[in-house]
Amino acid sequence: MTERIGIIGGGIVGIAIARALSSRGLADVTVLEKEQRVAAHQTGHNSGVVHAGLYYAPGSLKAMLCQRGRALTRDYCRERNLPYRELGKLVVAVTEDELPALANIESRSVANGVPGLRRLGAKAMRDVEPHVTGVAALHSPHTAVVDFAAITESMAEDIRSAGGRIMLGHEAVSITTERGQVRVNTSHAEFTFDRLIACAGLQSDVVAGLAGASPAPKILPFRGEYWDLSAAKQHFVRGMIYPVPDPSFPFLGVHFTRGVYDTIHVGPNAVPALAREGYRWSNVSLKDTAASIMWPGALALARKHWRMGAQEIAASLIKPLYFRQARRFIPELQMDDLTAKTAAGVRAQAWSLDGSLLDDFAIEEMGPVTLLRNAPSPAATSAMAIADYVLEHHVLRRR
Repeated sequence: MTERIGIIGGGIVGIAIARALSSRGLADVTVLEKEQRVAAHQTGHNSGVVHAGLYYAPGSLKAMLCQRGRALTRDYCRERNLPYRELGKLVVAVTEDELPALANIESRSVANGVPGLRRLGAKAMRDVEPHVTGVAALHSPHTAVVDFAAITESMAEDIRSAGGRIMLGHEAVSITTERGQVRVNTSHAEFTFDRLIACAGLQSDVVAGLAGASPAPKILPFRGEYWDLSAAKQHFVRGMIYPVPDPSFPFLGVHFTRGVYDTIHVGPNAVPALAREGYRWSNVSLKDTAASIMWPGALALARKHWRMGAQEIAASLIKPLYFRQARRFIPELQMDDLTAKTAAGVRAQAWSLDGSLLDDFAIEEMGPVTLLRNAPSPAATSAMAIADYVLEHHVLRRR
């Protein structure tokens, strides 16, 4: 008898896992997605960068799965005639104070096998990005951009073609395990599976709670806001220009990205969202905000990152402060070159009871239920590799 496997979550990771199962004939697959379309949240609200693996700790799941995922994403886009553009990324040290951190990224990149990586001086970096300023840079020529929502929609069609089901508008409201089977009640129906895999992104701790898992790690939603670069200054950015990230802060900082359709985004920043799906300051959930404030690790997190948090919030509300961050890399920019804030994204950042933020992918197993507890960037890049990893370590080995 064919095993029945349910997937909660229609983002790129959940759809990639469902596709891996259905296309190989390993299970009768049903995806439960609470929205009316796939890729509705993190997958459809990011900058579309296919990462090459520069930043991640060697030996971590992020480092291992990012490289494999990049290759699988590239090959899939070529097979399906989906856009995949290797525009390249320049990680720029603006001042000499940033050179030690740049050297650390270079060391990690070499350990992670980042293809084609080069260390550039001030003159050589301007051969790559003529308008950038700085003292040194790392150039990753194979960092690419794609349309992750289009990839997810294409994989969803693969699932349907293989006989799988994608149930839109089905929000999981209860999960019960009895006699080795998993019963999931949604807002519209009841389903029984032999195995359940939850890839719920911004709702991952909520879904884990439905399955009886520990409340930790908890999801802290961070909104990333983008400005568009004016049409007259599109030539200022050929590919991607990134800062050297602050190693004490879990986000990269404001950067420039030429998207797959040639729109250039400036950002994102990182501000606490006032709702799990809070794409604007006006999106407020008292329940979500109270849950974050009352979390045992909230005070420790605030003490550690309050200064950076205040700076990010101020830059979100005051355009000149945001502009100042961007202009560090391209001094020719003028304030009016940032034309409009585009739709923001919200990142699901997992944090522990002690207030520490989880850096690596985190997967938890509870009998017939597998929970992806933390899947931040580069999860979209790594999605197909995450799918293979979950199949190998959490599905096939149990048979």
